[in-house]
Amino acid sequence: MAILEGKAPGFPPPAEAEQMIEQALGDYGNYVNESMARLYRFMGFTTLEWTARGATITDIQGQEFIDCGSYGVFFHGHNHPRVVEAVKEQLDRMALSGRTLPHKPVADLGRMLAERTPGDLQYTFFCNSGAEAVEGALKLARAYKKKPGFISTEGAFHGKTFGALSASGRELYRKPFYPLVPGFTHVPYGDADAIARAIDEDTAAVILEPIQGENGVIVPPDDYLPRVRRICDEKGVLLILDEVQTGMGRTGKLWAFEHWGIVPDILTMAKALGGGVMPIGAFMSTPEIFSVFDENPYIHSSTFGANQLACSAGIAALRAIEEEGLLEQATRKGERILTTLRSLARDYPDVIRQVRGKGLLIGIELVNEGASGLMISELIDRKVIVIHSLNNPRVIRISPPAVITEAQIDHVLDAVAAGVARAHELGAELA
Repeated sequence: MAILEGKAPGFPPPAEAEQMIEQALGDYGNYVNESMARLYRFMGFTTLEWTARGATITDIQGQEFIDCGSYGVFFHGHNHPRVVEAVKEQLDRMALSGRTLPHKPVADLGRMLAERTPGDLQYTFFCNSGAEAVEGALKLARAYKKKPGFISTEGAFHGKTFGALSASGRELYRKPFYPLVPGFTHVPYGDADAIARAIDEDTAAVILEPIQGENGVIVPPDDYLPRVRRICDEKGVLLILDEVQTGMGRTGKLWAFEHWGIVPDILTMAKALGGGVMPIGAFMSTPEIFSVFDENPYIHSSTFGANQLACSAGIAALRAIEEEGLLEQATRKGERILTTLRSLARDYPDVIRQVRGKGLLIGIELVNEGASGLMISELIDRKVIVIHSLNNPRVIRISPPAVITEAQIDHVLDAVAAGVARAHELGAELA
């Protein structure tokens, strides 16, 4: 990728940039998180992100990186012009809600989501993050069903607040915070019969990701979600689908559940909902289930949730998806990347166990966990950013924005191929 020479506009001179990097890494270690600072240095991430546009992050020294990580936030790319423009326009009027009078952006965004979501999903509560959205969904289910129990899945990731963490399925993140919220039972993902067996008279809801992201992009069997939907209906429990990572187009449809022709009772969303510009989360449900708010609309609330800036970003993000064909781009570009990576897997079965995904949510499962760090480091050296899966470190995730160019895809695929070849050379050393 291109490296900007000298003092480019908007970039500090090289010597000043070096000073700023050392200052920031030192301050990370002293005032933010010492362990993270050590990890940055160990992985060679000794620079500072500075500007971004589209699929590109540019560091303080002018080096350009193709962003295929960022946990799915930047489906629209970085600093999408129409999202930035909408936020700036709103900023000049009023940034945050006074929390007493109603405002237009939240009403507009709520209507737009209802119009674009199948089934009876109609009412939306807006918050600030995915974990908050999951917390709200769990509370809503308990309040409506008047039951305390939930069925979740092994390997699930729903966030790191107490309720969301209780639903999540990896002990590494759960154990330090015991006791968690009671009432959660975990069963194997992809096994509908296990869900049916686990439901009892205290179960309020089943909570699932349509595709498990942090567990390594686990795509379920085609009959899984339809069977779970039928089981929930038959047993009278709610189905919560966590689309924090898969929603807003990431898999080639606005909501991943649309691939399987079902509709949840409660839907959570975040990440790409803010168009890569503003943080925003939400949970959505039917008029019947939302009736728990009828007696007291303040039974669940958020000071900063549904603020004007975030809602304006969400409105612009939805319009960009539709008017710029981002769903079609995600499908087409995702198929190209998956096809090439699966061919690479056939050439290097000693390195890659499996490639899987939908749209632009793609996972490369490696044979040896030790190859994950090597691959990420190799890709960074080649100016490509990817991430490993928090609940399955063997899996590297590739989740570029829909606006990634064909030339950038070429570069990413070449970089992955070089990283795989390097892992093949080292072989047993990574085992």
